[in-house]
Amino acid sequence: MLRSGAQPVAVPALAAAAPCSFISPLGLFLMSSDSPLATPDTAPALPAEVPLDERDGRYLRQAIGLADLGRSRGNRPFGAVLVSPSGEVMGEAWCNTTETGDCTGHAETGLVRAVSPRYTRDVLAQATLYSSGEPCVMCAGAIYWSNIRRVVYGIDAWRLRAFRGERLDQRDAELSCRDVFEASPYAIECIGPALIEEASRSHVGAWKV
Repeated sequence: MLRSGAQPVAVPALAAAAPCSFISPLGLFLMSSDSPLATPDTAPALPAEVPLDERDGRYLRQAIGLADLGRSRGNRPFGAVLVSPSGEVMGEAWCNTTETGDCTGHAETGLVRAVSPRYTRDVLAQATLYSSGEPCVMCAGAIYWSNIRRVVYGIDAWRLRAFRGERLDQRDAELSCRDVFEASPYAIECIGPALIEEASRSHVGAWKV
């Protein structure tokens, strides 16, 4: 198994998230009503959570754990895992942009860099990439070029923008990974958002305000 990032370290437990405006009493992740991204007139309909089977849930939680590991090392909280059809973990990565100073050091892109020299395109086509958050445009492109054809992700880009806020150094290019995948000449299955509450906890208190 390949791991992209610094040497493994023990993951310190993250402080329990304080009650915030993002988690409703029903456990639904919502934008704060006073967020500049969500007003009565402009708030988007957030994508519905997708249920997962036990296997997909297990590996997505592994990706979320890597997001927490990355955060504990001073990086933004994103993690990714690549798994074969037989259940072999082919590689894993966390966002390491702060550690390395490499602005392209996103979890999914780092994972693709690690696995693509080791596995053929035919093998990668059968694998599933699990990401703690919806892949950005860059990572979606890396996934496409690697020939990985199945992606499962946690928190979606819309909900994540409530954490990113309006700081220009934290905003993303507002293009869905699905827009990139749909431009592919072959099908790339994309499943998410899933485990939204679990994937959201990694981001509470992790972004500058």
